[in-house]
Amino acid sequence: MKAPRFLAVTRRIFLDLKNDKRTLALIFIAPIFAMFVFGLAFSGEVKDVRVEVVNLDKGAPGPVPGTTVSIPEKVLSNIDDETLDLHDEADLDAAIQRVKDGDAYAAIEFPEGLTAGVMAQMQGQPGAGQAEVKLYLDQSNVNVANAVVQELNQALLETSKEAGIEPPVTVDSIAIYGKGAKFIDFFVPGIMSFVVFMLTTLLTLMSFVGERTSGTLVRMLATPLRERDIVMGYAVTFSIIGIVQSSILLAIGILVFDIIIVGNVLLALLVIALLAVVSQALGILLSSMARRESQVIQFFPFIILPVFLLAGIFWPLEAIPSWLRPFSYLVPPTYSVQACRAVMLKGWGISQIWVDIVALLAFAAVFLSLATASLKVRKG
Repeated sequence: MKAPRFLAVTRRIFLDLKNDKRTLALIFIAPIFAMFVFGLAFSGEVKDVRVEVVNLDKGAPGPVPGTTVSIPEKVLSNIDDETLDLHDEADLDAAIQRVKDGDAYAAIEFPEGLTAGVMAQMQGQPGAGQAEVKLYLDQSNVNVANAVVQELNQALLETSKEAGIEPPVTVDSIAIYGKGAKFIDFFVPGIMSFVVFMLTTLLTLMSFVGERTSGTLVRMLATPLRERDIVMGYAVTFSIIGIVQSSILLAIGILVFDIIIVGNVLLALLVIALLAVVSQALGILLSSMARRESQVIQFFPFIILPVFLLAGIFWPLEAIPSWLRPFSYLVPPTYSVQACRAVMLKGWGISQIWVDIVALLAFAAVFLSLATASLKVRKG
């Protein structure tokens, strides 16, 4: 059986890549570099946040004669000292000034009579007031501020349980998906799509502009090869490269960052391969608008920024302004990110992600047709 002609194009591209050390480095080293940079930047937890502590409470007599109970001390003992770096301060104004000066992120005030008020509540004494701890917080860094609030609330909850005080309402959080997941687990499927889309589009764009300027494309079209053979040859090549790049990213994610994978990895790689086909077709389309290789750099913002902002890679689509959100569905990586996260974190199969697959197939069909048509136009 005679092999399809487009495989000859695939073979030639791989032979060219074999001799092009820079492109090989871009294909294999760039994903590794991106994974380590983004992984190290986004996988870490907030630590060593300086917090001033103003304890005005003198404690209260304990249930055992001669003992003293201090609620602030119990709360502070339940705070993780790796997360919050606690410093005692006698004056509240001085503590707040440290926050204002940027020397601390927060100041916790335990008011006078706090322990006595808590003890009165425990004993059901009438007229016992609401115990209140004040937190003066620098909220300019949302991640750090959330870490401070979460750590303090957790410490207060643990102290309440130790003291035998049950909050009026409790929340029992039961994970349906993503039990024990960290931000890096949410992030890796996105970075896989981002890296493959960016590198595949740019590599195809640079390669095709080079083919045009060197006259190689004209010579190929003078052979029995048809325009669709060239486009399909590139599609097969870069889908394979996309799978290899994704496999590298997954391997680093598992071995270095210990990411969670619940579903079928092969299904996630299939989604990435579809995205690579879409990306290379887009690269061929864009190449028709570039006369020389130096003009390729002009396309970088239009390739990277929409994906960076709209595809849900770094933050969920729900965080994008509602008026801008519909444009997210015009960006192919949006569907790849959704599908890969659903497979890797939820364990979903084709029956649940078929909409995303159909969307990628639709993008692929449209872009491949337009890419083929663009070659016919240039040939004419």
